[in-house]
Amino acid sequence: MAENQASSFWQFPKIQLATPMELEEFWRPLYFFGLYRLILGGLLLLLAVLFSQALSINNIQQVWVYRICLLYIFLTLVSLVGVSIRKPRFPLQLAFQVGTDIVIFSTMSYFSGGIQSNLGMLLLVSLAGTGLISRGRITLFYAALASIAILLEHAYSVLTQDASTALFLQAGILSASFFAVAWLAHTLSKYAVASEKLAFSRGVDLSNMAEANRLMIQDMPDGFLVVDERGTLRQYNPSAERLLGISLSADNAYLLSNCSQLLDAMFAAWRQNKALGHEILRLPTTNRLVRVRFLPVHRQEFWGAVLVLEDMQRVQDQAQQVKLAALGRLTANIAHEVRNPLSSISYAAELLQEGPADPAQTRLTQIILDNTARLNRMVQDVMQLNRRDRINAASIDLAQYLPRFAEEICHAKRLPIATIEMKVPLECKVRFDQGHLDQVLWNLCQNALRYSQNKTGSVKLQLTRLIDESQLILDVIDDGPGINDDVATKLFEPFFTTDAGGTGLGLYIARELCEANGAILELRPLVDVGACFRIVFGVNNAF
Repeated sequence: MAENQASSFWQFPKIQLATPMELEEFWRPLYFFGLYRLILGGLLLLLAVLFSQALSINNIQQVWVYRICLLYIFLTLVSLVGVSIRKPRFPLQLAFQVGTDIVIFSTMSYFSGGIQSNLGMLLLVSLAGTGLISRGRITLFYAALASIAILLEHAYSVLTQDASTALFLQAGILSASFFAVAWLAHTLSKYAVASEKLAFSRGVDLSNMAEANRLMIQDMPDGFLVVDERGTLRQYNPSAERLLGISLSADNAYLLSNCSQLLDAMFAAWRQNKALGHEILRLPTTNRLVRVRFLPVHRQEFWGAVLVLEDMQRVQDQAQQVKLAALGRLTANIAHEVRNPLSSISYAAELLQEGPADPAQTRLTQIILDNTARLNRMVQDVMQLNRRDRINAASIDLAQYLPRFAEEICHAKRLPIATIEMKVPLECKVRFDQGHLDQVLWNLCQNALRYSQNKTGSVKLQLTRLIDESQLILDVIDDGPGINDDVATKLFEPFFTTDAGGTGLGLYIARELCEANGAILELRPLVDVGACFRIVFGVNNAF
């Protein structure tokens, strides 16, 4: 048991032979320690040559001092070669260098006048360096060897050179200094190792956290732009490139103004007023609806900001999925709970009409039939919402589709075909569900015909292509009284209608079907009378 404890007390720490990187942390200081010893040997030889007359030693002792210095320089060079080739192992290399210092300095002290020459003080530096390099309690073993060497050297001097026995006190103090320096070096090395491990652990944690943040930012669907106080782009993610419609290179530095003039203006305004920065806007290049948020980055002072581009289309899609799930359950319940009672009421009202002719009763039964028909249309409109997620997109040539559609609706409304005027260029194709497109245009044209003057060209279907030819726009324009601002803000809300016989779901369903097919339905203001509903087909729809 005692032998095991003793061996564990003097052994080197296992960290010395752990990994190549950790070994390099030991070999490098050992190499510099060898360079110090080489320089020290050269200085000792130079001092011995220059001040040989000042030393109170004879010629024989002087020759031995020269030999010992040359031997020390030679052994130091040998150890440096061993450190360079990493052979033998680190503990043996360190033991060889420290043992060389103990033997050389003790011997040189004997030939230089004994303990009074103070050459033994050089062992303090060697022991301190050994303690810092080895990082183990083996330094105390080397201190014990150095103490034994100094005491034996002085005892031999007393026996052979009639040295004073009173100097044993000085030798003892020097030996105690060896242990004090060795223990201090061991303590400092222990704290250094603990600090190094803590720093390494914190570095690993920070590296892992930085990598986790990078992966999280890279994979987030929202766009992130990091800019400094000068508006220089420091970091970004692929979602920001997708939303802005640009391609950035990590090797180049970009200004925020080069990426988006609109965002640069908002950033400048936000720096003046921090209350700003939560606006919802539509990006000009990609036509994406985003919410822009600015998060300041502070160190000791303002450094920059993080621009968060929240994709509102994604938020709307998620809300739409929840809404569709709720509508699916709602329509199923409506079909079962409402339609069956409506059928019974309608049937009962028809039976009442077959009875004796009574003007009051006839009027009441007609009211019942009209309202049941209105409720039935409302049920049908609500159930159409359940078709939003069932899209069968196909290529539709609007140059051929729109004239045929105009003829059908004019025939159904018993109006002249010239009532609907069309401006359609050749070969304008879109990808759209034809059933959805029929329902959207039927609703828009029916409303236009209802409020128009029903003259030649009262309703216009105008199809135009943008300058970059990436998007198609279809305008449905009428010459009616127009729509006031109060009504326009609520026009696309469900169950809002200005017609007493309407359900208020037509425009709402039309917009929902357009969004399901990647298009946008909006109301455009007109300078003169009339109303204009515009369908903006997405980039992926028009070709």
